[in-house]
Amino acid sequence: MKWKRLVQNTILLTGTTLVMRCTAMVFQVWLVGRIGAAGIGLYQLVLSVGMLASTVAVSGIRFASTRLIAEELGLGRPESVGAAAGRCLGYALCFGTAAAALLAFLAQDIGFLWIGDARTVPSLRLLALSLPFMALSAVFCGYFTAVGRVLKSTAAQILEQLLRIAFVVVLLQQVNPENITASCAAVTKGATMGEALSCLVLALLYVQDRRRFRSQEGRGGEKLTGRMLGIALPLALSAYARSSLSTLEHLLVPRQLRLSGLSSDHALEGYGSIQGMIFPILTFPSCLLTALAELLVPELTAEQMRGNHRQIRRTVARLLAGSALFGLVTAAVLWIWAEPLTQKLYGDAQLGTLLRQLCPLVPVIYLDIVTDGCLKGLGQMLHSMLFNILDAALGVTLVVLLLPTWALTGYIAMIYITELGNAALSLQRLLRVIRAMGR
Repeated sequence: MKWKRLVQNTILLTGTTLVMRCTAMVFQVWLVGRIGAAGIGLYQLVLSVGMLASTVAVSGIRFASTRLIAEELGLGRPESVGAAAGRCLGYALCFGTAAAALLAFLAQDIGFLWIGDARTVPSLRLLALSLPFMALSAVFCGYFTAVGRVLKSTAAQILEQLLRIAFVVVLLQQVNPENITASCAAVTKGATMGEALSCLVLALLYVQDRRRFRSQEGRGGEKLTGRMLGIALPLALSAYARSSLSTLEHLLVPRQLRLSGLSSDHALEGYGSIQGMIFPILTFPSCLLTALAELLVPELTAEQMRGNHRQIRRTVARLLAGSALFGLVTAAVLWIWAEPLTQKLYGDAQLGTLLRQLCPLVPVIYLDIVTDGCLKGLGQMLHSMLFNILDAALGVTLVVLLLPTWALTGYIAMIYITELGNAALSLQRLLRVIRAMGR
């Protein structure tokens, strides 16, 4: 494994992700102050539908582009990189456009019938416009990850975040903060505009970078379209199932919380507090592991194609140990500083109680991030997606059973059970694959 390049790219991605998360955290704090916890809760409901829509738009193509291009490079066929990327872009354009049309057409039904809140309809229609750009950007990012040029994709992501924040700030100045519908639509519109401009920048960077392979084009890879579909479609189908269940879970949470006796706004506030305020704190330090997990995919794929099993086993063992230790240290720090941290960020020390209740999950979440990256790099993406589907199905069941009686306590219990179950299944599969390589 090319450790020097891996370390350099990991440091680069970690640094940029850290800057982006710091910026996002500051922006989130400002947003909470601007539209309130209820507004954040409503926006989280829009994002839960957006997660399903973006899953359909991307349909497994980000990982497929990374894997397909990494395979060609690992087999010594750089001349086929352009052809592989071209097929992935065509796939992304088809699925992204179809997802956009479907969401725009069904926005009213989704807002009224699925979410049960008509205030989300304008935001859903605006969200639909971002889906083709999101799908194309996924291919560009997958390409840059595979060829080891992560600086270009991270630069575009930073630009997208800055543009999105700028657009949202300007648009929110034009609406009444007490109008949750208009505020949520302004945030969604700003995000859509940022996504579109980021895609344009990524496209220009891709055209410039692909010139390195143009002089070698001619032969093309073997069965590129079939291999791309063989990777992307199974991932897409499993992602549809998982994302549908996850979206259903998030849409059910406010409804089930209302059954416990909470008012509509209090249910949104409780949901928004955990998903939009506490989880960003819990996952903020994981930028190192997130970057590493993304970069592991092409590196482990290349080593697997070369049959270098000993190096893979050693690498995976170090990564698992390091991620678990990092998670334990992070959990301890967050536990100690829970109340001062939430007071400083949100002006509410009582949120520290929620943060402390979820701190023990940090090592599990961080270990699962690296485990998932290793599984994908070793071609075990379908198992990873299967575990995520089971996790989401269990989450829906527990939301229905626990929240009407136990309210937020039941929601926290559901998070614990699903996170622990998913991490255990993923780690068990990874260890089984690693042991098989030693035979």
